Amino acid sequence: MKENILKDKSFLFALEVVKFTQYIVSEKREFILSKQFLRSGTAVGALIREAEYAQSRPDFISKLHIALKEANETEYWIELRYA
Repeated sequence: MKENILKDKSFLFALEVVKFTQYIVSEKREFILSKQFLRSGTAVGALIREAEYAQSRPDFISKLHIALKEANETEYWIELRYA
């Protein structure tokens, strides 16, 4: 099977998002931003996986574009957390 770097990296990123969310909830008692961060951070990989089985080229592009938007939102939550 052909290697899919985007799929692999987004999965590893999602694992780090989950670990970090667990940390900020348990150690920092932060619940609101952590939920948003968890949702958008894990959505990136889910959308990339979904794009693998897109119904058409436009559907594939659309799903990857939404993944990019989720990545941008995740960056926002990180910036907000450390501002």
